[in-house]
Amino acid sequence: MIRIFARAAVAVATLAALSAPAFAHVTLEVKEAKLGSTYKAVVRVPHGCGAEATTTLRIQIPEGFYNVKPMPHAGWTLETVTGPYAGSYDNHGTTLTEGVKEIVWSGGSLPNEFYDEFTFRGTFAGTLEPGRFYFPVVQECANGEEAWIDVTGAEDAEMPAPSLELLPADAGH
Repeated sequence: MIRIFARAAVAVATLAALSAPAFAHVTLEVKEAKLGSTYKAVVRVPHGCGAEATTTLRIQIPEGFYNVKPMPHAGWTLETVTGPYAGSYDNHGTTLTEGVKEIVWSGGSLPNEFYDEFTFRGTFAGTLEPGRFYFPVVQECANGEEAWIDVTGAEDAEMPAPSLELLPADAGH
């Protein structure tokens, strides 16, 4: 009987180890934030595109996350794409009507065998609703891309966008 349980445990462990790459999604380090608060997003990139190195990382900045400032990353070129916001946001007495809509780190090389993190900060509008908030990400490689842009929230999503839970301003962590 003990041998049967031991074999079953080995089989389960082997299956888990072999399926691990399927769960290697691009994710956010901190999984929740309060409405109206500043948030430091650390985007974790666990691999390249198949066997190829990631050479460009594009992060879309959704409406309601404003005053965005990306952190330079050694060995990568940093660009931002700016545009008008659908609404306006009060940033410590200054009204913001436009800002960063996309962050692009390019010209680097993140081999498939390595892991890295890319960081930016911004503020969540107090007018947003509590719930899931997504930052769609596209990894570009020499011969393709990995588009982490599914914002459906489905548990079985193949390419889910990195997300976090937005909590009411008065909620605790």
